[in-house]
Amino acid sequence: MKRLAVLLLMLPVAGMASGQQRLGYIDSEFIYGKFPEFASAQQTLDRLAQQMEQNLADKERELEELFQEYEARELLYTRDERQRRRAEIMREEEDLERLRVQYFGPEGELYRQQEQILRPIQEKILIAVEEVAQAEEYDYVFDKSGDLLFLFATDRHDLSEQVLEVLGIEVQPGERERAGSN
Repeated sequence: MKRLAVLLLMLPVAGMASGQQRLGYIDSEFIYGKFPEFASAQQTLDRLAQQMEQNLADKERELEELFQEYEARELLYTRDERQRRRAEIMREEEDLERLRVQYFGPEGELYRQQEQILRPIQEKILIAVEEVAQAEEYDYVFDKSGDLLFLFATDRHDLSEQVLEVLGIEVQPGERERAGSN
């Protein structure tokens, strides 16, 4: 969610075969952490997730009350009434699970909102990455924060600060080391 997809900038195959390839990487977590729009977007998403969680908690409380009422009066109900009440409780449980999936499932509301809110930010960062990569003539740019495993990466190939510069965000000397993002 917070990570850029691995970005591969490829030159034509014939061009790559004839010379050395230049590799660079970014740390998207560091970039996101410095990007003011991301902090605002993350707060919006956090508020939305809290609202959804509160709605689920309210539904769970209602379901629990319904179940406790059933247990307290079970002996007073006729057999048909007990079946009807149990069926009602089961429907409510199913509704609760549907709501959970609707909110937090793989294609749920939170996922859709993340896509909608974060896409413009990701696109700005990708444009800045492309600009740096083309200006510095990199063949590939990887995301160190992504699922790609780095066994070794020298800092001289880290383009994160240059990407932030293109985005108009100033990074103070030594700030990266203090953030613990090496």
